[in-house]
Amino acid sequence: MSSKVEEIKNLIQSNDELENYFRNTIIPQLFIDADLRLRKFTPPAMTQFDLSMADIGRSISDIKDNFRFPSIIENIQYVIECNEILEKEIQTRDFKWFQMNIIPYVELKSTKINGVIITFIEITARIRDLKEQEKLVADHETLLDSISHDIKNPLTTLLASIELLKRASNENPKHVPSLLQIVENSIRSMQGVITDLTETRKSGHKYKSEEELLSFEHILEDVRLTLSADILESGAIIKKKINVSQITFSRRKLRSILYNLLNNAIKFRSPDRKPEIFINTECENDFVVITVKDNGIGIAPEKKDLIFSKYFRVEHKIEGTGVGLYLVSEIIKNAGGKILMESEPGIGTEFKIYLKDQAPAPSQENLEAQKNKEG
Repeated sequence: MSSKVEEIKNLIQSNDELENYFRNTIIPQLFIDADLRLRKFTPPAMTQFDLSMADIGRSISDIKDNFRFPSIIENIQYVIECNEILEKEIQTRDFKWFQMNIIPYVELKSTKINGVIITFIEITARIRDLKEQEKLVADHETLLDSISHDIKNPLTTLLASIELLKRASNENPKHVPSLLQIVENSIRSMQGVITDLTETRKSGHKYKSEEELLSFEHILEDVRLTLSADILESGAIIKKKINVSQITFSRRKLRSILYNLLNNAIKFRSPDRKPEIFINTECENDFVVITVKDNGIGIAPEKKDLIFSKYFRVEHKIEGTGVGLYLVSEIIKNAGGKILMESEPGIGTEFKIYLKDQAPAPSQENLEAQKNKEG
């Protein structure tokens, strides 16, 4: 008789210890039986579910959870049926991330699965770090593509000019100064790309380009000078209407966007007319919109969905790698913007780039100066 009493005492003590564990643990946990009824839970689990002590014994399907994409019932059933541990990353409605572990609960005597134990471990910081690393890698790849692409055009021009110089020095000496100027511009352009890379590496931002307040006209003029030989050779006319002069963005990236769009507008010109390129900037809601419109060969409707793919080329007869528009798209997308395109074969193409307006708020001094001016 005394041994029976002792056994009952031990069971009561074990149950009290288990209850004490469930009350005091900081880990969100639930014990669900084989009939999918809630048997126990720890207080931290109340952030994943709307729980109270009155829910003990209720079906888990009747208890409201806080997951964005709930599939917990199917997950529990899978673990019970397959007797396998399931690990899954889930997100709550407040955008926190958790690793959910569902472990089968097996009775020692019968070896029968009598339910599951579910634990939740917050991994929000880890997910955030992984996303930052992915973004860093993507920015790194975009940087390398951008450098190789931006340096290719002036290098090609440089080599062609050197060949012309060899002939002109004997045949047409008067052309030598203009050819030397093209050579110098090409070298300076490549030097600029290398300088941008060096400055980026020197900064503490690794491959992230530091944003700064830029003059759109200055960046456009820099691109125009880089493409001066192509503009001269094609007879291209560039018109502009700058309604927004200052843009907060990465200098290298904004230059790359304009360079690629203008270079394409010249490269894919119509054989029937001189290229005309119209550039416009304006504000639209919370975005600065840059429009680049040309009168070139246009893009066929069936190619519009492929135009921003890496290595895709609109016209294979024209020299190019097919990386330019992909780079433009990646830069804009990674900056939280978007790019839209309208095109008609034989008429021309229009690109609209939407960049988040990050213009700094005017200082109190500027506000007072403006007020005095208006007064």
